[in-house]
Amino acid sequence: MLFSTALIGQKSVTAFTIVLLAMIAAFLGMRLYSVLGKRTGHEQEPVLPRRDERAAPAPRRVDDGDTLAASATPAPDASGLVYEPAAEIGLRELLATDRDFDAGRFMEGAEAAYRMILEAFWAGDRETLRDLCDDDSYEAFAAAIDAREKSGETLENRLVGINSAKITAVDVGRKEARITVRYQADISAVTRDADGKLIGGSMSDAAPTDDLWTFRRQIGSSDPNWLLDEAESA
Repeated sequence: MLFSTALIGQKSVTAFTIVLLAMIAAFLGMRLYSVLGKRTGHEQEPVLPRRDERAAPAPRRVDDGDTLAASATPAPDASGLVYEPAAEIGLRELLATDRDFDAGRFMEGAEAAYRMILEAFWAGDRETLRDLCDDDSYEAFAAAIDAREKSGETLENRLVGINSAKITAVDVGRKEARITVRYQADISAVTRDADGKLIGGSMSDAAPTDDLWTFRRQIGSSDPNWLLDEAESA
């Protein structure tokens, strides 16, 4: 009987220990659940989106009222603008005179004109130059083409790319507006003589250029096109 009583007591202690351990395990499990939670498919997304989900910043336009209403002191980084700070006053005057002027659209045309005029000059295409230049600029280009053709030289130049193009100055008169654009580009240049022999340059090495071109247009004209008025190196 003593053996049986002791055995029963031992079983009772063992059962109590198992129950106690189970209770402790359940308590720890509940604490762990409360801290980590579980994924239900309705969790809040991260505050910051992934890199590929971030929207690109909207381009800033000079004729945007919010942009022009900003502080007169330019921000150190003006890379998002199509004009340099010194041109802002002139652009304000132009916008007051011509509400249809769009600086972004003008710069698209100015970059296209830069490429077209250079390629027309290199190819000796007078007709294209006539359409894009005023009288003085056209005559200067035509004279250079005449001299080149007289000597039998040909150009094999290529505009590799325009690295930067910004409006640097705007001059608004009573009848005419003039806009100066600064182009920074890379150009590969090759000159050959009448026999096709290389005189100078290399197509494998692009040289950086820094040009200032001024375009003009009659204010109130029904013709929306701007003509090249002056071209020089910066």
